Amino acid sequence: MVEFDPHLSPITGWTRLHWEVMADRLLDGVVSYTSPKFAQYRLPGPASHSGVWSDGLEGYARSLLLAAFRIAGAQGGVEPALIERYAVGLAAGADPYGDERWPPITDRGQPMVEAASVAIALHESRPWLWDQLDDRVREQVIDWLGGFVGARANDSNWRLFQVITEEFLASVGAPHSRAEIDAGLARLDDWYRGDGWYTDGDGRKFDYYNAWALHLYPVLWARIAGARADASRVGTYRLRLRAFLAAHQHFFGSDGAPVHQGRSLTYRFAATAPLWAGVLADATPLPPGRTRRIASGALKHFAERGVPDERGLLTLGWYRPFLGVTQRYSGPASPYWAGKAFLGLLLPADHPVWTAREEPAPVDTTDVCLPLPAPGWLLHSTAADGIVRLVNHGSDRLPPPPARDEDSPHYAKFAYASAAAPETPGPGPDNHIALLAPDGTPSPRGRIHPLGVEGRRAASWHSAGEGRRIATVSVVHGPFEVRVHRLDPAADSPVREGGWAVADDAVPPVGRTGCGWAQVRRADGLTSLVVGLHGWGGTEGTVARAVGTNAVGHHSATPCLQRDAGARLLVTLVVLSADPDLDAVSSGPSATVGADGTVEIRFPDGTRERISPPSATPPSPAPGETS
Repeated sequence: MVEFDPHLSPITGWTRLHWEVMADRLLDGVVSYTSPKFAQYRLPGPASHSGVWSDGLEGYARSLLLAAFRIAGAQGGVEPALIERYAVGLAAGADPYGDERWPPITDRGQPMVEAASVAIALHESRPWLWDQLDDRVREQVIDWLGGFVGARANDSNWRLFQVITEEFLASVGAPHSRAEIDAGLARLDDWYRGDGWYTDGDGRKFDYYNAWALHLYPVLWARIAGARADASRVGTYRLRLRAFLAAHQHFFGSDGAPVHQGRSLTYRFAATAPLWAGVLADATPLPPGRTRRIASGALKHFAERGVPDERGLLTLGWYRPFLGVTQRYSGPASPYWAGKAFLGLLLPADHPVWTAREEPAPVDTTDVCLPLPAPGWLLHSTAADGIVRLVNHGSDRLPPPPARDEDSPHYAKFAYASAAAPETPGPGPDNHIALLAPDGTPSPRGRIHPLGVEGRRAASWHSAGEGRRIATVSVVHGPFEVRVHRLDPAADSPVREGGWAVADDAVPPVGRTGCGWAQVRRADGLTSLVVGLHGWGGTEGTVARAVGTNAVGHHSATPCLQRDAGARLLVTLVVLSADPDLDAVSSGPSATVGADGTVEIRFPDGTRERISPPSATPPSPAPGETS
């Protein structure tokens, strides 16, 4: 067991040695699942839609990426068996006639993803792995990676896999296409929305792919390209990463938990990768002690909650195994993209990021309200309980129209947090307002149409069925969010709104209800509260309970309000807090509606906000957009 260092790391206690020990534990854990020649890592769990052959390559490539950071960070001073294992696997996997050969790289195939990990790993560990290979093995690896030349990648972050792989081929004098590299980088520019934010392909697809792909790969590409990289382009990526990290530092609770939003969440602490990338590229606004505090806090958060498991494996889940955070492409080894978090090991042990005293993150010391107009988000956190909350009025993961308005629980909710997860699969009542069909089926949120983010407010509208729209303005203050909903036309069916889902593995959260309010509380004090401030009438609050539908815990509960048909304007207070005085302060908020429909909100401390009634009639679309 590695001892904490309260002097160097007064907040987390973690040092570089903790990171090295965790890397070794993860690498040791996969050894029992290797094929005889180490080219396939077939971990236990359900296969992805690509099949077990591709999944086995994924296990090799993603664990190789972690191994490369560990090897390079130690300047080769690791157990020789680690390097030998991956060298033997490389020879067996790249052998086109071998019985452990890897699937070929073909148009839009999963091996494209894994080839990029292999290329990064070979570059970063070059003196200890690539340079020691036989010429024949190197030629076979080049031939396998060369399948990328002329191939078509998915028009998303996958374009960067082609950039990375072909740049590595260029670095070893192998055939490649400079035009394909340049086209992939140019496509990335198409997706830039300002203030450090990219959408992952066309549409409004904002999530952690900004962290572990869209900002990370340009940094790694520049490291591979060296003098071949255009200096102006590299400078642009550095400026964008710096802007992104200014916001990204706020996405982690004081306990280290990342905000639980978006897809591929089984990558867990990979969300810390851009923190290290910013240091490597001299593109971070964060002091070194804060970078390490946030990154170590995230890794420690999962380590204290059973990650990896008793076998040393990263499972498909968040803490425990939970398939609700997976996608069709998720295989048993997919979680090992979490190895990107260990990028910091490439920084020498005497670098300030490892030697500076830890500094608090913003969430540790002050309440924060951060508007993020590009993704349509409003982030607010509270130092009293260390919780970060993300109000969502902009990211829906949908391609542009006429694509179908599908509803994803990891994108369609009104809010996400570091201390809570959405009910999955949907549609759950949590952080959602819905019109209820006669059989109880709720209307989806689906495509989100942003109406702006500024100060403490964010707004959007969405379709609630044929000819029906709901426009919503969210106003935040401390742990409180007030939502003002305007329904157009007035609801012709019952309306239900839910607060945050609170979950626990040990025991079900305790629920309480009353006239116009409902509350659930976990044993440790984490509380979710919903209060009807206007338009809900005298309806009794309810609690929706579920088992096995939440990534945070096996037992979950959501406080809800429901009223009969006829609603036109609804005002709702939604709270997620661990403040022990919540009951005392939550009775203070109120809302009054003027004759012109203006809503005046009063928060518990007396702060007042006036909101013009949100329009459920969408504005004229901008050029090139479709309403």
